[in-house]
Amino acid sequence: MDLSDRILEFMRKEAYKPLTAEDLADGMGIRGKELEEFWQVLDKLEATAAIIKTRYGKFGVPDRMNLVVGKFSATTKGFGFILPEDQEIDDVFIPPDALGGAMHGDRVVARMHQRHVSGKAVEGEIIRVVTRNNNKVVGTFEASRNFGFVLPDDRRIGRDIFVPKDEFNGAKTGAKVVVEIIEWPHKQKSAEGRIVEVLGQQGDSGIEILSIIKNNNLPTEFPPEVERAAERVTTTISPEDLLGRRDLRELNLVTIDGDDAKDLDDAVYVERQKNGHYLLSVHIADVSHYVRENTPLDNEARARGTSVYLVDRVLPMLPPRLSNGICSLNAGEDRLALSAQMEINGRGQVVNHEIFPSVIRVKTRLTYNIVRQIVADQDEELRDKYADLVGPLEEMERLCRILRDRRMRRGAIDFDFPEIKVKLDDEGRPIAIEKRIRSIAESIIEEFMLVANETVAEHMHWLGIPSMFRVHEEPDEEKMARLNVLLGNFGQHLPKTQEIQPMALQRVLSKIAGRPEERIISTVMLRSLKQARYDAENLGHFGLAATYYTHFTSPIRRYPDLIVHRLIRETFSTGDISAKRRQKLSTMLPEIAMHSSERERAAAEAERATVDLKKVEYMAQFVGEEFDGIISGVTAFGFFVEIANGIEGLVHVSSLDDDYYRYVEEQYSLIGERTSNVYQLGNMVKIMVAKVNPAERTIDYVVAKADNPLQAVNSQTTAQKRNKPSQRRSTNKPQSIAAKKKPAASARPKKPRVPKK
Repeated sequence: MDLSDRILEFMRKEAYKPLTAEDLADGMGIRGKELEEFWQVLDKLEATAAIIKTRYGKFGVPDRMNLVVGKFSATTKGFGFILPEDQEIDDVFIPPDALGGAMHGDRVVARMHQRHVSGKAVEGEIIRVVTRNNNKVVGTFEASRNFGFVLPDDRRIGRDIFVPKDEFNGAKTGAKVVVEIIEWPHKQKSAEGRIVEVLGQQGDSGIEILSIIKNNNLPTEFPPEVERAAERVTTTISPEDLLGRRDLRELNLVTIDGDDAKDLDDAVYVERQKNGHYLLSVHIADVSHYVRENTPLDNEARARGTSVYLVDRVLPMLPPRLSNGICSLNAGEDRLALSAQMEINGRGQVVNHEIFPSVIRVKTRLTYNIVRQIVADQDEELRDKYADLVGPLEEMERLCRILRDRRMRRGAIDFDFPEIKVKLDDEGRPIAIEKRIRSIAESIIEEFMLVANETVAEHMHWLGIPSMFRVHEEPDEEKMARLNVLLGNFGQHLPKTQEIQPMALQRVLSKIAGRPEERIISTVMLRSLKQARYDAENLGHFGLAATYYTHFTSPIRRYPDLIVHRLIRETFSTGDISAKRRQKLSTMLPEIAMHSSERERAAAEAERATVDLKKVEYMAQFVGEEFDGIISGVTAFGFFVEIANGIEGLVHVSSLDDDYYRYVEEQYSLIGERTSNVYQLGNMVKIMVAKVNPAERTIDYVVAKADNPLQAVNSQTTAQKRNKPSQRRSTNKPQSIAAKKKPAASARPKKPRVPKK
């Protein structure tokens, strides 16, 4: 145990009150040369808020001082929440007058006070900003004669950023800019900054997506040293590369991916054995062979954390020479792989497994569409074309269903939200928005990857060496209680919200499958769960009802997977690692886990933002048209409506001019004080598209005047009558969405956090 860990352990277990540095050293028995290191370590712990120094010069740990350390998540309303680093502490509500100069995303220390007046959260005040998140901010520049200011694109940042005249750097009013903060906000004083980059003028082609990229601190190019390192990677496999590898080049391996995928991580093979068991082989690109620890390629991949799949481009974690080239399992090419071979019985249990290095050659590249047409649609032309694969694909389908049945029996939660795909023309304009439902083809790969990830996680656990895990913790009791209130409105309930099991949630989803309220309940349930993340400790995966889970199957595009590969490779020779390596990993892995989780969230936010932008641009052609929809969310400021093909927008409460509406949170409703009209979650309502705002990525709906009186209709009593929501379109408008048969998708200021598996 290093000195910093010893200090923290002593302060948590032995020190019942804050101590001076001298008393702390004396209590720990620190003498001589170690005393010099002690002062340096103490300063470092205090600088990172692992310990807190009081105004009287004494040190204590935050959790014993009624303090919390975490990330500040601001809202557009001026208040915010602290997301504690200590997972056992609930989120802390921070009112607008207690921000302490903190901005969205900052790492802060807050003092906890009484529970929030609504009873929903502990209330606190920020007393220190540990590290700043927004060194650079993207926004729109406005200039006056003697000064200027930047309106941040991210409205959670709140206040404008003041720019002195001598820091304009050529920016003109209306320009999209990057402003570097040179003085942080304090009390009522705004932040001050200098313009460091002019991205273009508002309205320029592609400027909004570029702004999203910059706003999420996503790199668009690789540094020269990384490009040079990539160029030095050989694109052929030498005899030396094959030493110690199992030669599987004769297997009839296939890849199954999307039509436009270029970074192919995984290949699969299924064989039925004489004892009736299935032999599933999952072969993953051996990226760790090419990306060695602490090299320029590794450092860049670690910093990026993940590939980012935006609506119009991919920002890869690794240079294309690797991600689309030598690491990608392209058909007909020899590739190095890390293989997980699993023997699975008829109940979906892995009875034997083996993990080993290999060399493979994919025989056929398949797409989800091709597999679906062969297996589900029984397309004769494709079955003839891929005759030698029909049998293996049908075996894959059978094994897929066995594995899924096992997950369902143990209580895994299975959300089935459609994937939204935006198609663009050559100019980047949206021409179609497709809602893709998961088919058997996607399910085959999903189940195979899930069982491989579980098997590898358990393998690493029993080896007893440090590793990286994908964890999803149990939901908060309070959020489960609120979910139970919603379920009561639809005749459903959870047994015990304080001891909730994933199986209880899945039972509800099974009962409502196919009903009009399915989407609403699924969405609220998803929001009620915690967000999956990476951790160096195995904490289990609630949503999958899995004791062991990791990410192993996508090392081309996820850094934690690359770490897991690297650790597995280290065990091949002896089955263990050295004590020195263990010590290094115990420090390194928690940091990588936290950073990778943060980069994953940034990537997901950027991906959603670019898709939402294109949805809004697409919906501009339907302003003035009416659609039937279902109320998908209710707040004090209005309600969200999702029309039949997935487009979501806000009906602001100010547009409901027939009455004053009261928000009843327990009923997820807005209720008119005089008319008693009710707009409730799950109700059907006819709306008109009133306005779109690409800059803010929002769509405004209003209740159609034809819906008179303004009384929402209960979806449970009318769903059978409305198999397809009707649309009205004027003769001077473009072809309606329904007529295009390409369903569009929702656009909404904020999306639910998705606990990615």
